[in-house]
Amino acid sequence: MIGASMGGLLTARALREAYQKIVIVDRDALPESAAARRGVPQGRQLHVLLSRGREALEDLFPGLTEDLRRAGAPLVDLHGEVSWHNDAYLMRRAPSPLVALGLSRPLLEHAVRERVTALPGVEIRTGTEAVGLATSPDRGRVTGVRLVDGTIPADLVVDAGGRASRTPVWLGELGYPAPAEEQVRVGVTYVTRTYRRHPGLIEDLLGAITNAVPGSPRAGIVAAMEDDRFAIALSGMLGEEPPTDDAGMAEFAGTLPLPELTEILRTAEPATDAVKMRFPATVRRRYERLRRFPDGYLVVADGLCSFNPIYGQGITVAALEAQLLRRLVTAGTDDLARRFFRGAARLIDAPWAIAVGTDLRFAEVDGPRGPRVRFVNAYIHRLHRAATADPVLGAAFLRVVNLVDPPTRLLAPGIVLRVLRGFLRRPSPTAPAAAPPARIAG
Repeated sequence: MIGASMGGLLTARALREAYQKIVIVDRDALPESAAARRGVPQGRQLHVLLSRGREALEDLFPGLTEDLRRAGAPLVDLHGEVSWHNDAYLMRRAPSPLVALGLSRPLLEHAVRERVTALPGVEIRTGTEAVGLATSPDRGRVTGVRLVDGTIPADLVVDAGGRASRTPVWLGELGYPAPAEEQVRVGVTYVTRTYRRHPGLIEDLLGAITNAVPGSPRAGIVAAMEDDRFAIALSGMLGEEPPTDDAGMAEFAGTLPLPELTEILRTAEPATDAVKMRFPATVRRRYERLRRFPDGYLVVADGLCSFNPIYGQGITVAALEAQLLRRLVTAGTDDLARRFFRGAARLIDAPWAIAVGTDLRFAEVDGPRGPRVRFVNAYIHRLHRAATADPVLGAAFLRVVNLVDPPTRLLAPGIVLRVLRGFLRRPSPTAPAAAPPARIAG
């Protein structure tokens, strides 16, 4: 297993159903506690585990939700305890079964890593790096992974190296074609900082969000997390970059229709410095379309599809892929790559359509815009307007973005009728907040 991040850990859990010995290699020295590390730069950014992702992780690791709750991660009703300003229209809140976890990436990864390393036969080797593949003489089967300090023989090698996956290069070295690659360049930059919560902060909410829209490619998220903190994330697309200083963050926040964010900046005490990260493009590699691929080898998680992080889909999709892989290896390991890549492609289709379709609202984002994409984006805008008064529409939208229901669910006759009725109300959008006074970091 190449990579000890979330994709590799979840895959190791799935493969334990069929393999007695699993070796995970990673170039980092892994922390003994819930701490950020160099190999996962996104670990310092805001994370919220979607409802479907939490359920999938609970299936793979029974009791994980309760362990994380005891570690301080709050359970969050995504409809009843989060303020959604979609296209600047405030969704009407209502209690729901869509329960997520508010937590940092290091806490989640540490909890999962502890569970995986406790499994019999699992070993993690740190401080080493994969540099290539060992194969049979005819190159038809991968027989191991070559490291900077030796080779590990294996019946199955899995690339869980993430966005930096070297598999396309390694396939070329072995005489195989690289997979077709689809890219949507979004030029996202996001900045995260955490603040200490105090009683009454943003009322009874555990989160708030506003999205970027054409003409205003800025967004903001507030999410409760462990250690009695809020994480805030400011993001910009298409070259729009949030600043990291107090005055600049306050000014940026003041342009967003998200009053909860400005309240935190005005009243809460910073707990960390602001951290910036850039994400140039959403990338999908079409391994399921390859006619030739070596036996004994797989690619998973971000190596298959690296999603725009604004939509929070990556960990959930990785967990769903792990569930798929567990089912496949339990039934047998013959023709595993073909079966897995086809199944994973079906899992990726819906979140890919959601993310790319939403990004294509922006004229500056290159990509095909057929009549369906234009219709869906216009329709979703009307749904957001109607959801200001109709919690059924809000629930339907959140079930889709949490990957519980397929996007087609929003076009069911009953939902369409509610959108048409609600659209006649013409609610007023949330106005951008006034910039709060700049704080002095302590």
